[in-house]
Amino acid sequence: MADNRSAIRNTRGGGVSGFIQKYSVIIAWVIVIAVFAITSGDLFFNWNTLSLITGTRSVVAILALAVMIPLTAGDYDMSAAYTMTLANMITVYLAVEKGVNVWLAALLSIAVGVVIGFVNGIFVVKIGIDPFIVTMGVGTFLAGITLWISNKTLSGTELESLQKVCIGKIFNIQYIFFYCLILMLVLWYIFEHTSIGKKILFIGHGKDVARLSGVKVDKIRWGCLIASSTLSAFAGVMYSGVTGSAKSGSCNDFLMPAFAAVFLGTTFIKPGRFNPIGAFISVYFLETGIRGLSLLGFSTYIQNIFYGAALVLAVAISAIIKQKNVKADKAKKMAALDSDDSGTDKKESPETVASNS
Repeated sequence: MADNRSAIRNTRGGGVSGFIQKYSVIIAWVIVIAVFAITSGDLFFNWNTLSLITGTRSVVAILALAVMIPLTAGDYDMSAAYTMTLANMITVYLAVEKGVNVWLAALLSIAVGVVIGFVNGIFVVKIGIDPFIVTMGVGTFLAGITLWISNKTLSGTELESLQKVCIGKIFNIQYIFFYCLILMLVLWYIFEHTSIGKKILFIGHGKDVARLSGVKVDKIRWGCLIASSTLSAFAGVMYSGVTGSAKSGSCNDFLMPAFAAVFLGTTFIKPGRFNPIGAFISVYFLETGIRGLSLLGFSTYIQNIFYGAALVLAVAISAIIKQKNVKADKAKKMAALDSDDSGTDKKESPETVASNS
């Protein structure tokens, strides 16, 4: 029993080690900011840098929160960035080329996102094809549709009202950051304090077990895919307001940073679990590193190296944490069994029977 208790303590990582694990990325973020502030001086530590970090990557944060939803239920949405690009193109194309009201164009773009999620659900949930394969195929299809709509960069004054609500500033921080913050808090509340959030987590731990427990697994997985595509389309609309333009492939490169942030988010706050706060913070932590390295004179290729390394390390650390959690669960069960056995032995021992008589 003593060994089991020791195993539980080790796997929980209490005390200082537990605190460091729970807030590891936040601690690393503070250190990174301090290092860049010292080495770059006023070039890094100023309001303009803060505005760039919180503004330009907020669309990536929205995309990261989007792909996190189906990931929590055990499904990948590799079409998210392509949905974002298509929504960006539709919004700008309808407003600039066709004279459609920009807000109506934005709503139509988000509606397209809903349809894409529904289609993904047909193949993944109803037919039962691997979500990674399905969404990759759908993403490629969407890239072709985007190219078919327009193969040139589009921009115009018709987007002015959308731009005002995206890149206006409070304390030199763009409005879009606050939209992203609100979205993160809403998702946090759903996953932590609602039954649907608990069911999504349950499904992610085991679809068959969840199904046997009476959870409507197929409907919830389908809903997660629709939510992912809808939020991805919303990110595309926001990107239209941030940049004031659209072009084929404009957002496709955001897929890697989004997944890197989501998996990095599983290493802290809620170690071993996809969580909105972790994903949200990770986006800006990674962007801080990229921005600081750029100011130190590193070439743009450092972005791919940085995000690729972050994704691999995050997945590896997440896997290690999950293994530790499994060991912790086993240790708890063994400790409970040992406790039950010792209690039974005590009741049935001859000494106890003799003393009672």
